[in-house]
Amino acid sequence: MAPPERFPREAKPRGGSKESTSNGHGNSVLPDEEAAVFRDAVRDATPLRRPLRSWHRADPPPPLPVQSLLDGHEALAESVTGPLARDPAIQTGEEAFFLRDGLNQEVLRKLRRGHWVAQDVVDLHGCNSIQAHARLVEFIGSCLRRNLRCVRVVHGKGLRSPGREPVLKGKALQWLARRDEVLAYCQAPGNQGGGGALLLLLKARSGNS
Repeated sequence: MAPPERFPREAKPRGGSKESTSNGHGNSVLPDEEAAVFRDAVRDATPLRRPLRSWHRADPPPPLPVQSLLDGHEALAESVTGPLARDPAIQTGEEAFFLRDGLNQEVLRKLRRGHWVAQDVVDLHGCNSIQAHARLVEFIGSCLRRNLRCVRVVHGKGLRSPGREPVLKGKALQWLARRDEVLAYCQAPGNQGGGGALLLLLKARSGNS
């Protein structure tokens, strides 16, 4: 029977070389002398406390009302390109006009008499329904930011439309009546467009009359 195999002992370093400290993973970090110097240098140091951490799991966002958004987009598209239900507050006889509920008729009379002077104008000639709606929304927003009270909208008389019907005019009347910022409107005077334009009275900023 063969004797058990003997493994040679690990050779010790010659020359009196000093052992190094280990980080616990078998890797040398500092020689003993340097480690002693480091420990002496930080002897009076106060260890930093580990900050207390609180982990907060954010609540998941609420689900998107996809169907409601789709319905809203369809309604908006129909309001721009399709037929609109008539607002009973809009009068479209020989002269179109509108007055927001709760306002005195004197407001409309003042608007017709030129009590407020038009401070800006937008011309919708050459626009289709989508372009006209976008331009009108942008124009009203700009007027509100500048605190303009009275403005003019030129929608045209529809003489070039099929059947010579003022399609864009009818849509503009509906769009404007649905805007809370529009207090009233009436047909513009003859020298400002007559039946092809409207004078609008917009809400004033808080603190302004």
